[in-house]
Order: sequence, then structure tokens, then C-alpha cells
Amino acid sequence: MAVFSRYSRAATAATMQRQTATATATFSYLIRTFSSPFCSSSSNSLNSETDLNRGNKPDVLGTLKREPKGRNVQWVFLGCPGVGKGTYASRLSNLLGVPHIATGDLVRDELASAGPLPSKLKEIVNHGQLVSDELIIDLLSKRLEAGEAKGESGFILDGFPRTIRQAEILEGVTDIDLVINLKLREEALLAKCLGRRICSECGGNYNVACIDIKAEDGRPAMYMAPLPPPPQCASKLITRADDTEEVVKERLRIYHEMTRPVEDFYRSRGKLLEFNLPGGIPESWPKLLQALNLEDHEDKESAAA
Repeated sequence: MAVFSRYSRAATAATMQRQTATATATFSYLIRTFSSPFCSSSSNSLNSETDLNRGNKPDVLGTLKREPKGRNVQWVFLGCPGVGKGTYASRLSNLLGVPHIATGDLVRDELASAGPLPSKLKEIVNHGQLVSDELIIDLLSKRLEAGEAKGESGFILDGFPRTIRQAEILEGVTDIDLVINLKLREEALLAKCLGRRICSECGGNYNVACIDIKAEDGRPAMYMAPLPPPPQCASKLITRADDTEEVVKERLRIYHEMTRPVEDFYRSRGKLLEFNLPGGIPESWPKLLQALNLEDHEDKESAAA
């Protein structure tokens, strides 16, 4: 628990120290209840870009193909805002039978609740700033506690950790098996974020952007089709308040400044799998599964139907 001691000392106010100590103690207990008996060791090093290009698969993932639901994976998704972490994490969550926990969703749920906290959060989110470690840990602890009560096991984290301090906190309480770092060209990222739409009635996520980037300067072409809503949602689409060009660019700037060191943190521990998205879901999903040595039988059946 040395990590938590250092973390607590970093808080300048006595009140914040007490809140942090409570949140991290709860987080420590809860995340240990999710710990997988198959945690990877430092010997399972992934040189992801090289391995993917050569067609190699990390051995530590080999058993997932046989018994994915018994593995209780503890995975983390990294990537710029709008890259599609939630989309692919959710698909893998369904495939592997583990909960997908998106801290961005936790923040938005908190924003929709009553009380003094949402007003403070709204100002932070609408300016593209990062929510404090203390608050994120508190929200995540509550989510894990609720999941434990329902008998959940394992997790796929999306949006945490975003800073070295958060990564150190997580490292201090559990052993993350794999960190999947999704990458997408910045011009495509910006278009995706500005094209995002949400159904105000059902909460479904869609995208009206049609991204068609021509090949140039040795870079391959990229096409990402829109993700249109069904007819019943078409007239109810809204844009997130923070999906403006100014805010999106600020989020990307903050990500590059604060979160990229987290990539190095996990790369040095041999747990980082870097995956360059070649296009939309139809192109990227099968290749991501191949990189993870997984198969989606339902996807195959749908394609054959």
C-alpha cells in the first residue's frame, strides 16, 4: 500500500487527504476482489507493433480462446478521446463475459444526478479538462462496489488510468493483464468526435460523419462509414455539449501531454498492445480479435447469414 501512502501525502488539504484515504482504501479492497488468478507476469512482454506486423500473438492470451468466460480478464483500454475505446471495449466485454467500466460514463451519470457535485463537474467537462484523481477514484470505487454486490468478476477499464499517478494507484492494488492502446489518425479523430450524436430518448450512440481520407505521402487511404441511427431515433439526436471543435482539440492536447506517459509506463512493463485502427468497425474488429488471439463466433454467424 506504499502507493496509496504517497498518493495521500500529495494532497495538500487535510480534508482532501481524508477523502482520498477513504476512496483509495475502498478502491484497494474492491479491486482486489476482482483480481484474476491468471494475472500476467513481467515475462509476458508484448512488443505490439512488431508482433502485429509479424502475425505473432502473445502467449498469455492463448487460453482465452478456449475458456474466455473463466479467465476473468483485467484489461485497460487507452487511446485519444473519440478513438472508439468504448465501442471496442463493450464488444470485448460481451465476448468475454466481463463488465465494461467506462469512467466517462460514470462522470456523465454523476452529471445527470442531483446534488452539488454535478455543477462542478459540468464546468470541468465542458472545458475539456480532466476530472481530478480523487473524484474518478471515488466514482470507480462505487461502481466496483455495486458490481461486486451483483457478483461481477474481472473488468475492462475504459478511461482509467489517464495519468501516471492513476496508473501507479492501479498498479498498487491489482495486476493488470493487458493494456490495449487504440490509435487513429488525428484528422479522423476530430471528424469522429464532431460527428457523434446521442439519442435523447434511448441513449444510443451514433455518428453522422463519413470519413474518407485519400492515400498520400505513403499513408494508406482510410474510410469510415457513418453509423446512422434507426428510424425511431433519427429525429431525437443531440450533440454532446463537449463535442465542439475547440473542446475536442483541447482534449487531444491534454491527452498527448498527460496520458502518453501512461503508454510508456505500461510499455516498460511489457503489457502494452498498440493497435492502429485501419478503418471503421467492419475493418478493425476482425483484426483486433486476431491481434488478441480471439474469435467472435456470433460475428461469424452474422456474416454467414
